[in-house]
Amino acid sequence: MLLQNDRSIAALITVICLALMVFCLIERQVRQALGPEQTIRGLYSNNHAVRQTSRMVLYHLASLTIRPDTATRPTPHPIN
Repeated sequence: MLLQNDRSIAALITVICLALMVFCLIERQVRQALGPEQTIRGLYSNNHAVRQTSRMVLYHLASLTIRPDTATRPTPHPIN
């Protein structure tokens, strides 16, 4: 990546710092929600408990989809 001047270097560093801050905030929120155990079961096929990371959280959230509902026409939800 070729950066032409000091402003573009500073902008890139700012974007990287903001991304790292969001990553850390995701991790912090999940760890606070987990409580004192700090591990999650069921993320891997052998069901062992692992300490979560932001990367793992975002990986598992990537498969979610958003289905917008309206007051007059709600989206049908599948029955399990």
